[in-house]
Amino acid sequence: MSEKPYNENAYNGFAYCYDLFMDNIPYDMWAEYLYGIFREQGITEGTLLELGCGTGTMTEHMRSKGYDSIIGLDCSEDMLMVARDKDIPDALLIQQDMRELDLPYQVDAVYCVCDGMNYLLEPQDLQKVFDRVKRFLKAGGVFVFDMKTRHFYQDVLGNRMIAENRDDASFLWENEYHEDTGINEYLLTVYQLEDEERDLFSRCDELHYQKAYEPDEVRQLIQTSGLECCEVYEAFTKKSATPDSERVYFVVKNK
Repeated sequence: MSEKPYNENAYNGFAYCYDLFMDNIPYDMWAEYLYGIFREQGITEGTLLELGCGTGTMTEHMRSKGYDSIIGLDCSEDMLMVARDKDIPDALLIQQDMRELDLPYQVDAVYCVCDGMNYLLEPQDLQKVFDRVKRFLKAGGVFVFDMKTRHFYQDVLGNRMIAENRDDASFLWENEYHEDTGINEYLLTVYQLEDEERDLFSRCDELHYQKAYEPDEVRQLIQTSGLECCEVYEAFTKKSATPDSERVYFVVKNK
């Protein structure tokens, strides 16, 4: 497999199947954890911004927490088409690159989950996102995002192949981790039933790239943007992240 810079259209072409195979993720638990962090930081009302909203499943869950409105942003129009079909109340869905975030007004809180920040393959890309969040997050507002870790890519996922087969769809997920760059490259092949009578399936191949960052490097980039990194938690806990954490959550505040 070859190396490649930021994969801007990583999700295009299989948004529907992506949504289908994500049904085993406990979004309700993820949303409750995120909401708990926002409550602790005093963010219980106002407008939320979701970076990398994908097909809008997390958007739905966070909108149900009682916030006034929510903005979902994603670079893939295919993903946003699926999200729009969900008809989420008071949700504005925008096709936009998070590195070029541009809004007509500031928001009360920002979040990015499901590895969205790992898709930024260069430190300067992370820096661009932090700089834009700084501009469009109200003073005292909170930015929460998760990241998978080097330990996860190297020791847990590794160079494995994962597969799942269903009556109307199946997928193959082949991974290759590049230790020298911290980039995990994976080829996702999805088969979807198109004609049940003739037992015909369509095939879609997607090549994805995600990068593992050291928490200290991310902290430094956050600080450079003028934001404050308050906590780095092991996912779904209030424990400080360790080298054995597989996913971590950064809690960032606009001073």
